[in-house]
Amino acid sequence: MGWGSIYRRRIKVFTVAFIIYFDYKALQRREKWISKSKRAALWDRAHERNAKRVLNLIVELEGLWVKLGQYLSTRADVLPGAYIALLRQLQDSLPPRPVKEACRTIEKELGKSMDDLFSEFVKIPLATASIAQVHRATLLDGKEVVVKVQHEGIKAIILEDLKNAKAIVDWIAWAEPQYDFNPMIDEWCKEAPKELDFNHEAENTKTVSKNLCGKTKCNDSMNADGVNVLIPEVIQSTEKVLILEYMDGIRLNDSESLEAFGINKQEIVEEITRAYAHQIYIDGFFNGDPHPGNFLVSKEPPHRPILLDFGLTKKLSSSFKQALAKMFLASAEGDHVALLSAFAEMGLKLRLDLPEQAMELITVFFRATTSANESLESMKSLAEQRNKNMKALQEKANLNDKEVKRFNPIDAFPGDIVIYSRVLNLLRGLSAIMNVRIVYLDIMRPFAEYALQGNINKEPKVNAQWVYDTPIHSDLEAKLRQLLVALGSSDKILGIQVCAYKDGKVIIDTAAGHLGKYDPRPVQQDSLFPVFSVTKGITAGMLHWLVDNDKLKLEDNVANIWPEFQSNGKDLIKVHHVLNHTSGLHNAMADATKENPLLFSDWNECLNRIAMAVPETQPGQEQLYHYLSFGWLCGGIIEHASGRKFQEILEEAIVQPLQIEGELYIGIPPGNRTDLPSSFQPGNIAQLAVSFPALFNMLHTRRAIIPAANGHCSARALARYYAALVDDGVVPPPHSSSSMPPLGSHPHIPKFPPVKSSKKHKASRKEVAATSKTKHTDNIQNPNCSKEDSDGGNHCRYPSIDSNVGLVGESSSSNRNDTNTTDSSGRKSPPSNSNKIFSNPRIHDAFMGVGVYGKLAKPDGKFGLGFKRYNAKDGSVIGFGHSGMGGSTGYCDVKNRFAIAVTLNKMSFGAVTARIINLVCSELNIPTPEDYSKLTEIGSDTQLNFVFGMQNDGKIHKEKARSVVEKLGLIRLNEEAVVVGAHDHHEEEEEVVAVEAVVVLGVEEIMELDYSKQRHLLQQAFEIFDENGNGFIEAEELKRVFDCLGLDCGWNMDDIENMLRVADLNFDGKVVFLSIGLLDLKALQNRIFWTMGQILGEKHTRI
Repeated sequence: MGWGSIYRRRIKVFTVAFIIYFDYKALQRREKWISKSKRAALWDRAHERNAKRVLNLIVELEGLWVKLGQYLSTRADVLPGAYIALLRQLQDSLPPRPVKEACRTIEKELGKSMDDLFSEFVKIPLATASIAQVHRATLLDGKEVVVKVQHEGIKAIILEDLKNAKAIVDWIAWAEPQYDFNPMIDEWCKEAPKELDFNHEAENTKTVSKNLCGKTKCNDSMNADGVNVLIPEVIQSTEKVLILEYMDGIRLNDSESLEAFGINKQEIVEEITRAYAHQIYIDGFFNGDPHPGNFLVSKEPPHRPILLDFGLTKKLSSSFKQALAKMFLASAEGDHVALLSAFAEMGLKLRLDLPEQAMELITVFFRATTSANESLESMKSLAEQRNKNMKALQEKANLNDKEVKRFNPIDAFPGDIVIYSRVLNLLRGLSAIMNVRIVYLDIMRPFAEYALQGNINKEPKVNAQWVYDTPIHSDLEAKLRQLLVALGSSDKILGIQVCAYKDGKVIIDTAAGHLGKYDPRPVQQDSLFPVFSVTKGITAGMLHWLVDNDKLKLEDNVANIWPEFQSNGKDLIKVHHVLNHTSGLHNAMADATKENPLLFSDWNECLNRIAMAVPETQPGQEQLYHYLSFGWLCGGIIEHASGRKFQEILEEAIVQPLQIEGELYIGIPPGNRTDLPSSFQPGNIAQLAVSFPALFNMLHTRRAIIPAANGHCSARALARYYAALVDDGVVPPPHSSSSMPPLGSHPHIPKFPPVKSSKKHKASRKEVAATSKTKHTDNIQNPNCSKEDSDGGNHCRYPSIDSNVGLVGESSSSNRNDTNTTDSSGRKSPPSNSNKIFSNPRIHDAFMGVGVYGKLAKPDGKFGLGFKRYNAKDGSVIGFGHSGMGGSTGYCDVKNRFAIAVTLNKMSFGAVTARIINLVCSELNIPTPEDYSKLTEIGSDTQLNFVFGMQNDGKIHKEKARSVVEKLGLIRLNEEAVVVGAHDHHEEEEEVVAVEAVVVLGVEEIMELDYSKQRHLLQQAFEIFDENGNGFIEAEELKRVFDCLGLDCGWNMDDIENMLRVADLNFDGKVVFLSIGLLDLKALQNRIFWTMGQILGEKHTRI
């Protein structure tokens, strides 16, 4: 191609690009003055004329622009219909090149005449594309083939077109910064020239054929050998000629022929998607150009997809393949933390200070496909949401209009992900063109899981570094590590930390396992774990700290501290009612958070709503666990009493004095840490019991202030907190130097602006420090004070503390050489004259609600004032602490000066924690709390009762039936079925309710969802599982159900029987096999039908 031709080609490209750009910009300005009713018609006409301009240019220039047009024609989910209708012509064929030109190239490349090569050569090509055209032919041995012949001079044209495309993209990025496609065009410029060498394509074809159609590498549970596609055999190749086996097939855009042959378009597109999932996640070698023209459907039954054209392929490194799989699965789980980790592994650098905007890009990749008509509405919705998000970003980052246009949440974009995202987009467009709905998450998930199988199955028996390699502090720690290895080998543990103090010294500091199911990075001592309700103990400590600093009293009315709170009959609720779970607001905001789970993350709105809530019982009347409302109640009191931000008080009261910076948060600051363990791991028991959304894996939730449930900390930070509490607030000596990185070495805390106080008088920090030497405890009579003193004097005989205690950054450890003493009860006293975070000598009584504080707490209740009471076997209170959903725990034994913290990320009913505490207490020869000594492998009845609202006798109140069934995850309820049922042989018992009829209705509705063959597969599968044919599922049968579904987590028969007890709502010891859907609705929906199909098709022997 001469310079003149190159110049004219470039002028045409840029002329059309400018015309289209200014056409749309002019319409953008004009539409402001046009009525809304006429705008749609104007835009339709603009799309039609510009689509014609694009098509005419492509047909005239051919070359690379044809490929671009083919790609755009598949994006029915993005582009207006006018573009799709016109550009779709490019999928068929371009005008053919002269046959003489093709024959000349063949003879030159193969070194023989046409007669010496073929017995027959069809002069009219089957198809003509941008780079080559394809002729049908017959070899001398009678074999039917197709001959792909490269156009003469096409290489120079393609390379020139790439330069022009790059120039246009640069210009668009300058003119419209929000549309910067440079990463994509850069990758295309690197990969596209490879298509010009047909030897390269021949090798690619052989490789993909071997991977998909040869002997599979997949295991039985994966069953990926079911990929059922055809790929033509390579006969011969040179740089410009490729001879392949001929396969007779139907083009995907030939709807009439597809219908005439009775071909199921849904199954074809699903099989193509499976083939690409196999290529990407298992082989790490995939075709980067899956446009409709590269597929046929075989005419012979079974009708299978035929995959063509492997000129543009991508080879992934093992690490990048795993990162892609991790990204996919993290997106499926809504696990933003694992998603960030995957981005880092693949080199996708995000703005971690504003990650939500970056998350948008990934979420859009994996959304379910829709038809072409629905796709346009979907994209409008996405565009509207993006505009809202950009406005929010503009306010958040203080950007002007020009800056917000140039904002990009991605700082670095790896080339490999460009082709990957192009494949996903092309497959999405294929679905839209075929008018079928594909749920990519369901189809691709098993392949992505297989890609990570080597990482996610690294149990102790195959991973010598499963327990993180750190020095052992004691013989007890060595024994504990052996227990952890045993629990990890039986799949009871995913990731865990354990830290314990005895007499003010660290005796255990161990970390083991992995950060997440799809995140194989090791848990270390400083890893932050979500600890859920353990957070309540930290929040309660903050409130007691304010009491200790004379900022409020336990007997204060909350409304006097927080004026907005007095509405709706709450004027008699006192601070101690909130701490003791007796305020009557246990269900406050339950309906609101159910309707909008993201409400959790709006701190101010939660405080406003809790202030307007209506109590269900009188204050102090009944102790009912305030699962989430506890945190907002305490948080509101803390902010209004102090006049400062909640997190600022957390820093001043706890984090800074204990020197645990960077390892204890309630709401993680933006950009803080990427090494956060995932929680709510699929297949855990907690999810089997209740369908709780995995909100706590999402960044916006982890950043939210949820003082009842959103603490993130390391076990060593939590243990240090309880070690201080057990020693009357004395700050322990510096943490063990063998723990790396050193405790408190992480960067910490953003600055928080002050909040306006609602209280009439608020002391300054200096006033708080000055009065901390001579404080009294509320208006409770103290044995060490005269009555006059307790009523307001300053003469109580309390030990004084350093006046700097409580001031941010001023605390430090000192006087650590003092000798311990023993009090009259046999308890070793902490050293005197030490830095303390509490000055009240009866602070333990305050925490537990006993002694002089007994009148402020229910005497027989499980909770004291903010902390759970722990009893010995004889019923005496021996300590306090708080556990969280899933097993994380902080606990201390007051008499024995013992504190322990356990954090883990695989949810359970606390059995693992119980095993650990039993071992440690036994070895130290101190009492084991009754809660943990009774807790066996089947889990905690107490937690089950919390989840289901059951009494201690295991029965469900009749009035609780609706909420129980809803919590178990059914879509709807049949109201007439929620009564004492005729199926229940306990009809005479008012408190027992049979809802198995409701269960059946729920599963029937699930099965009516728009999936083919699901009802038949499900019924057949359960018939297989019900081996003895009695119509019920027993424990052994249920275990095999989980085995086959891939949901088993190494549970023993006690575990399984406990699960049956959850689903056996009429308590007859049996579960109707349809009610098995109760156990994990999400897992069944996402995996059961794919897995069942494999079981019924080929795996009967597994049962």
